[in-house]
Amino acid sequence: MSKFARRMTTMEKSAAVIRGLFGNMNDPEIISFGGGAPAKEALPIDIVREITNEVMRIDKRGVEALQYGSVMGLPDLREIIVTDLLAPKGVKGTVDNVMITNGGLEPMNLVCQLYIEPGDVILVESPTFVHSVEIFEMFQAKCISVDMDDNGMIPEDLEAKIIKHKPKLVYVVPTFQNPTGRTLSLDRREKIAKLGSNYDVIILEDDPYRDIRYSGRDLAPIKAFDETGHTILASSFSKVFSPGSRLGYVLANDELIPKLFDSKTATNSHTSTLSQVVCAEFFKRGYYPLHHKKICDLYRERRDVMIESIDKFFPEGTKRTFPDGGLFTWAELPGDINTTELLLESINKPDVKVSYIAGESFFIEGGGMGNNCMRISFGGVTPEQIRIGVEKLGNLICSKLISFPKLKIVNG
Repeated sequence: MSKFARRMTTMEKSAAVIRGLFGNMNDPEIISFGGGAPAKEALPIDIVREITNEVMRIDKRGVEALQYGSVMGLPDLREIIVTDLLAPKGVKGTVDNVMITNGGLEPMNLVCQLYIEPGDVILVESPTFVHSVEIFEMFQAKCISVDMDDNGMIPEDLEAKIIKHKPKLVYVVPTFQNPTGRTLSLDRREKIAKLGSNYDVIILEDDPYRDIRYSGRDLAPIKAFDETGHTILASSFSKVFSPGSRLGYVLANDELIPKLFDSKTATNSHTSTLSQVVCAEFFKRGYYPLHHKKICDLYRERRDVMIESIDKFFPEGTKRTFPDGGLFTWAELPGDINTTELLLESINKPDVKVSYIAGESFFIEGGGMGNNCMRISFGGVTPEQIRIGVEKLGNLICSKLISFPKLKIVNG
């Protein structure tokens, strides 16, 4: 057997996490708080069927949907992104600044193709989204963490590490961050955009959860404060339309878009025109506003049930986040529980059968960082299953912490 490329070694750890994540998501016997999938009730199945039946005709958009398409993506879908999704958030751009991608992860891959040589530094949040780390490591980048607090990435630490490590990229998930559910404050968004400009560093803003806010004040993306083109905005239709459509997008300045175009043609030519046609029609026919309200109401209820259940069943001394949107909360357990070891027991114990993602998976630092933490997703689980699953998981945790009562919570 031929020798594998070195990149397969550099990404082994993060790849193993991703394999485990998808495996637990699809086990029908497990209550899964592990995956980040939307609720099945949030998928517009009947609407998509209606749209598809109508447009899939030769005198409508059938040929367009099934034929080769533009590398940049369909003009009407890109126009929707500019006018309906970004302009209301304060982000300026034209249709020519937007490229449609295969889901929200492809922009990370394309940007790495543009900038990353083996050994280059990428600064990431601590903790950060492990799937993007897998991509960065595939390009043999060196990821270095930047400190976070309840208001997101700390600009002072970011600046110090930009000066010290001279990174090619800064990667940040500013809104309802994966994995913590935290949101980067408005003043920090402006500061981070300015740091990118001042130090000639690309800020890669990954913002797929931005449009599922169901409480709190809406905040402009980092890109809204970018005056020099150093911020690249990536997002996705997976959470507001359909993950199965594999539709995402990237917004970049006039200089970068032609380079992204070239990387896209070398990767997969273009994104599915069928998915783009259906998604564009979904917005153009006016379905999105009511759908958006529906999914926000649904996730708000599930978040509230999740937080209430954690407060009731997890041990005293637990810290957890209260996200204003998105699909995740983050819990930090008291005592010396290792959530990676606990997960094996939680999945395999017949009277528990509950999964989550162990916290250390999201810390690139290693050394036991996050080993008492867990990412808990509530998006794809019904309120009833949330209550049942959190009670089982909480009872298991409390059985490991005999000295901690399992009532009152400490908010984090």
